[in-house]
Amino acid sequence: MSHALFTRIRPHGGDPHDLLVTDGRVAAVDPRTRPDDCVVVDGGGALALPSPVDAHIHPDKSAWGGPWLSREPAGSLRELIAADVAAQREMAASVRERAGALIARAAGRGTRAMRAHADVSPVHGLTHVHGVRAAAAAVAPAMELQVVAFPQLGLLTEPGTADLLEQAVKEGADVVGGLDPVGVDGDLEGHLDVLFGIAERTGAPIDIHLHDRDRAGLRQIAEIARRTRAADMRGRVTISHAFCLSDCDAAELERVADLLADADVAVITCALGGEPVVPLWPLVERGVRVAVGSDGVRDAWTPFGDGDMVRRAHLLAYRTDARTDEELQACYAVAAHGGADVLGLERAGLRVGDPADFLLMPGDSVAQVLVDLPTPAMVVRAGNVVARDGRLQGGAG
Repeated sequence: MSHALFTRIRPHGGDPHDLLVTDGRVAAVDPRTRPDDCVVVDGGGALALPSPVDAHIHPDKSAWGGPWLSREPAGSLRELIAADVAAQREMAASVRERAGALIARAAGRGTRAMRAHADVSPVHGLTHVHGVRAAAAAVAPAMELQVVAFPQLGLLTEPGTADLLEQAVKEGADVVGGLDPVGVDGDLEGHLDVLFGIAERTGAPIDIHLHDRDRAGLRQIAEIARRTRAADMRGRVTISHAFCLSDCDAAELERVADLLADADVAVITCALGGEPVVPLWPLVERGVRVAVGSDGVRDAWTPFGDGDMVRRAHLLAYRTDARTDEELQACYAVAAHGGADVLGLERAGLRVGDPADFLLMPGDSVAQVLVDLPTPAMVVRAGNVVARDGRLQGGAG
């Protein structure tokens, strides 16, 4: 058994305590004795926070670590997709190198797990899935990563993509992805037939990008929820973005939230610049699992993003007009516990028995950290210090 004692840390900003970790889990708070072979780490009075989860990111598209990428104007989703394909064609670094640089950065800043979407299409084949999987393997001790096989160019509109998605699951993807069944493919039933068929044959969960707004988006949510119940896939289907939820009035939002909760379909938002943030608290209050992610980071779609999930929680708080300490803490909880719930991980709540995944940060409280955004003094994963001062041990990140 391995043991580590973290002394003088302040879980969630409370009073200082010593935390004993055994075999990657919190074993005791303020233990009266310590094992003989215990490694002692001085926390220096730092605030301890549960490590966050990035529930939606596209590391294969990122130019992180490479030359500056200039972007052309784009007025539609199709134009953005085309620009992305063209930009990636010109990038000198491989998917593994670019994704690896971003994943290492995120791990160094405390992300314990991420759900990474990797493009699958005839033009890319499965190179993005393999590249992201290889990049994740290099930082496996510091981060857990799920790969989504994502049909960025369309599922039905790009012949051959459906077969590639299923092959991707057989070759290392963990989740099968979808994209705007109506807005991109123009065929809700056909799109969902493919996704739920692959899920039935492979056992993979489903994560569907849904950008479509208003009634069109809401109709797709209702059908996704219906299919989820019919396929007995409760807890295994996610809708990412779900911008249409922001178009609901209060009564309609309650109705849609009840549909999602009954089917246990999760929702992921990304707090992007001009895009809607899903109405978090009405969803959470009615039992919907909600998480937050980075989405694109320094890619052909956006010059912004840095893979830091504490900063993403900060943006979520800013976009939802969080003011009180309680509201700020709730936004951080979406990044930490909401992300764990959606990815099917145990919560890392700094309680006895929890996974010992936490950040040690300078600051008085969770609220202050979320506003001030200090660099983590240490990142602890499964009881091991994997990063200091924002950089992975060994120099990466």
